[in-house]
Amino acid sequence: MSGNSFGTLYCVTSFGESHGPALGGVVDGCPPGLELSAADLQKELDRRKPGTSRHVTQRRESDTVELLSGVHEGRTTGTAIGFLIRNEDQRSKDYAAIAEKFRPGHADYTYWMKYGLRDPRGGGRASARETVVRVAAGAIARKWLQQRYGVVIRGYMAQLGPKKIPFVSWDAVRGNAFFAPNAAMVPELEAYMDGLRESGDSVGARINVVAENVPPGWGEPVYGRLDADLAAAMMSINAVKGVEIGAGFAAVEQMGSEHGDEMTPQGFLSNNNGGVLGGISTGQDLAVSIALKPTSSIRIPRRSIDAAGNAVEVQTTGRHDPCVGIRATPIAEAMLACVLMDHALRHRAQNADVQPPTRAIPGKVA
Repeated sequence: MSGNSFGTLYCVTSFGESHGPALGGVVDGCPPGLELSAADLQKELDRRKPGTSRHVTQRRESDTVELLSGVHEGRTTGTAIGFLIRNEDQRSKDYAAIAEKFRPGHADYTYWMKYGLRDPRGGGRASARETVVRVAAGAIARKWLQQRYGVVIRGYMAQLGPKKIPFVSWDAVRGNAFFAPNAAMVPELEAYMDGLRESGDSVGARINVVAENVPPGWGEPVYGRLDADLAAAMMSINAVKGVEIGAGFAAVEQMGSEHGDEMTPQGFLSNNNGGVLGGISTGQDLAVSIALKPTSSIRIPRRSIDAAGNAVEVQTTGRHDPCVGIRATPIAEAMLACVLMDHALRHRAQNADVQPPTRAIPGKVA
């Protein structure tokens, strides 16, 4: 299977399946000298891991990470960083009933048609459990970006199914299982998820991620555009069906006089372009939003076919997230961090000596 690596100078490769012995990754391109320990990666993995609340899958995984290479005496060496995360709580028997059936909306059918076989245990390689590797790689990237450039990457849930969540504060995000930026709405979200779980159905979500203090100039003008790479990275996350940069689809209804981000010596007056112009960062906040579809594994019977092409009914039991978006915030943050670090290194390689004649203006008016 090809397609297990992404990035140009900061390159991430992942391996493993949901119910295999372990998942792991290799990060190639991290500069030497970065202070790094397993605890740096574990902090982010703990934000993503299952079983943290009643609203997500009750699969019990510690997601303990083991650093295998690329670090000596607490600092990166510049060589490949290898790490491993062992699976501890597989229940493969839960998938016996659907081993020869295709779940509607899942990758079962497409994997079968591409490879002629598939690992049905937990979705195999198509499982969202693969994202542990992305989160670990993102933890390395976000630490380097913060130390070198002061970049801060944060995310939050902006919508759960039909329930839009107005942003109140970043402090609220850290205080609940939904990564919701509005503490007052948490009881309503909990009640909604309790009802959804009882019904056996699932729902989608919208996640917003923001990178602050990104310098202007990162990104390429044509085929390596920063926003294009971000869109590809976000779309590679399981269940993501839509990506917006800045105003996104709202730009359809805007006038040019409204959408174009005016500039003053004191800073930009708006950020409809999400911090990217011509594929290159502007120095404004980099703003990305993703839409995640409802979980495909649900208890409600659905019509489908089996491996022989016969009509069947599919009902999925076992442990599944009724909304994959609840744990998606750390994943989206990680992908944003990996793309930004890749472009930071690419910019440094070609343009480190460039001194623009114009002083960079602030990302926004103070």
